[in-house]
Amino acid sequence: MRWIIPAALCVLTVACSGGGSSGGSGVAPVPAPTLSIQQQPGGAQPAAAFTTQPVVHVRDAQGALDTADSSTVVTASIQVGTGTSGAQLSGTTSVTVSGGIATFTDLAIDLAGAGYRLSFTATGFSVVNTAAFSVGTTVGTLITPDAPPTSQVYFSVHSQQDVQAISRYIYGMNGAFGGGRPANLTLTRSGGNRMTAYNWETNASNAGEDWFNQNDSFLGGGNTPGGAVTPAIDAAITNSAGCIVTVPLIGYVAADKNGGGDVNQTTNYINTRFHQSVARKGSAFSLPPNTADSFVYQDEWVHFLKQTYPGSATHATTPIFYSLDNEPDLWADTHPRLRGNTTSTPGNRVTYAEMMQLTIEYADAIKDVEAGAVVFGPVNYGWQGFVDLQNASDASAHGDFHTYYLQQLAAAETTYGKRLVDVLDIHWYPEAGANNGAGQWTRVVEDSTDAAVVEARKQSPRSLWDPTYTEASWITQWSTGGPIRLLPRIQDKIDQHYADTRIGITEYYYGGGDHISGGIAQADVLGIFGRENVFAATLWKLGSSGHSFIYGGFEMFRDYDGANGSFGNTGIRASNTDTASTSVYASMDAGVPGRMVIVCINKSNSAQTAGIDVTHTVAFNTAEIYTLTNAGSQPQRQSDINITLTNAFQYTMPANSVTTIVLKP
Repeated sequence: MRWIIPAALCVLTVACSGGGSSGGSGVAPVPAPTLSIQQQPGGAQPAAAFTTQPVVHVRDAQGALDTADSSTVVTASIQVGTGTSGAQLSGTTSVTVSGGIATFTDLAIDLAGAGYRLSFTATGFSVVNTAAFSVGTTVGTLITPDAPPTSQVYFSVHSQQDVQAISRYIYGMNGAFGGGRPANLTLTRSGGNRMTAYNWETNASNAGEDWFNQNDSFLGGGNTPGGAVTPAIDAAITNSAGCIVTVPLIGYVAADKNGGGDVNQTTNYINTRFHQSVARKGSAFSLPPNTADSFVYQDEWVHFLKQTYPGSATHATTPIFYSLDNEPDLWADTHPRLRGNTTSTPGNRVTYAEMMQLTIEYADAIKDVEAGAVVFGPVNYGWQGFVDLQNASDASAHGDFHTYYLQQLAAAETTYGKRLVDVLDIHWYPEAGANNGAGQWTRVVEDSTDAAVVEARKQSPRSLWDPTYTEASWITQWSTGGPIRLLPRIQDKIDQHYADTRIGITEYYYGGGDHISGGIAQADVLGIFGRENVFAATLWKLGSSGHSFIYGGFEMFRDYDGANGSFGNTGIRASNTDTASTSVYASMDAGVPGRMVIVCINKSNSAQTAGIDVTHTVAFNTAEIYTLTNAGSQPQRQSDINITLTNAFQYTMPANSVTTIVLKP
C-alpha cells in the first residue's frame, strides 16, 4: 500500500519542543476555578430578549459553587463561527456575579439562524460555551406542494426539517486571495511542510524533503517579524475572510536563510542551523522579539498576532484560527533532519504519547495568550494517520488514533479547566481511482480525463457520507472493508468521546481541475460540507491544471451570478431518489423566507429531468437558473422557469452539470 504525501501547504503552525528554557515540566497543573453554565438560553426570536436567559456559576477548584465571589465579571458573546454571519448580541452582556452566580436578564440576537452558541469569559477563567440553539424559525403556515410532473429523478425540499447553520468557513482555499478566480471565498490558510520549521521572528524556513532539507528565505517577508504570514492575514481581512495560522510543534525552526542545500553539510547542524522552538517564553513578551538568543517562543508568536490584529481570535467574519503544525504523522518523512536521521529518511516517527504531550503543551500556551482562540489539531495527512498515526510504535497499545486523541483531550479539559483543541482537523486526498484506458491504476486526484477515472471522480465525494457507497481504493479493501462514510465516522467518535469538537478539512483535492468532472466533484463536496456540519475547509490545489472548473464549482455556491450570489447560510432538508447519478442541496438565508437556493448536480452523461417540490411557508413563482457545464468553466445564466404549480416544477438538468436554482415569490 502507498500513501500520498501532499505538497507543502500554507497554514500557520505552532511548533512544540522538548527543550529550551521554558518547556513543559511534565507536572500536571493544579485544578483551577471554572465557569459553569447552569441554565442554557432558550426561546430566542430575532431582536427579542430570550425567554430563557442564561445563568453562569463560578465554581471553585473543587467544583463547588463559590458563594464568596461577588466580584467576578462574566461577559457573554456569540461564539466565533456559529449562527448567522454578522449577527450581534445585545442587552447587558457583562454581569457581576453575586454569591458566585451571574444571571443575565435581557440578552438578544438580532438575526435569525440555527446553530448559535454563546461564549462566556471572565478574567482568570477559561471560556465556556452554551449548547447550540436557534434564533427564530420559519414562521407561518406550511404550504403543501403539488406533485411535480413525472420525471427521472425527484428532489423534495422541506424548510422546517434538518435545519442547521452552514459554517461560513467551508468555502476556503490554501493561499487564497492571490487575484482572479474564484471570488467571495471565506477562509485562507497559511501552512504546510515549510511552516513546520518556520521562524516567525525572521521568516527563515526549511521545507525538509520537499526542498533538499535546506534553510532559506523562500517564504519572503524579509526580516520583519511574521512578514511571511501577515500578508495572507491582511488579504483575508480585505476580503472579509478568516485565516488559519500554523504554530510549529516539531521543536526546532530554521535559524538562517543561507541556502546551500541539505543542512547536514554543517557539523552539529541541529544546534548551529536551527533555533529551539518552545511553547512558552516564561517571561515578559517583547516586540520586536529578541533575535539574538537561540530560542523562538510560540506563545510570543500568538501575542504578536494578538497585538497586530486586536480582537482577531473572536472576530465574527475575519478571525485568525491557530493550527497545531502540519501533518505530524509524516514528520519522519518530510523533516527527517529534525527527527533524528542526519543522512537519509525516514527519521523517528511521532508516537501517540508525544503527539498528545505536544498538543496539550502548545494548545494550552496559545489559549493562555488568546483565551478565545479556535485551535485546530492534529492536522493528520490522511487515512493511515487517522487510524494509527502512520504506524506509530505505540498504536497497538492505544488503538484508533482519533478515538485516543479525543479521549485524551476530554481528560485534559478536566485537568486544565478549559477546552484545548476546538477543531479536529484532517487532510483528505481521496485514494479512490480506476484503471485508465491503458490499464494503469489512476487516482481521482490526478489530472486524468480518462472516462473511467472521470466516473470515479464524480462518485468519490460519496465516501464523505454515503453508507451505501464503497469506492475502489486500498482503504475500502484493506481497512474499512466497506463504505468509508468519513464525516459521520468522525462525528460518531466526537459524539462518543469529546462532544462539541468541530470538524475541519484544511487540505483536500478531487482532481480534474480543467474538466467538468472536477467542477462537479468540487460542488458536490461543498454541498456535503454544509450538510454534514463541517466547520472549516480549505482546498489545496494539486496537479498541473489551471483548476478552472474547480473554481466554477466554488462559484456555483459563492458567485453564481458574477455578483457574489451565494448559497444560503442555513441548510434545510433536500431528499433525492437517485444519489448515484445526482446530488441536491437546499438552503435559506436565516430570517429571509422569500429566498431559497437549491444546487442540483447531474453526474450522468445524459440530460435528466428532475421533479422538484418545496414544502415551505412562501409560494414561489420564479426559479432563476444558473448552470456549469462542459461548455465553459464559469456559471451561465439561463432562462427563468415560471412556476405554475404550487411550489412544484420540473427542471431538465444538462448532462454532467451543476445547476444553482434561486427561488423567488
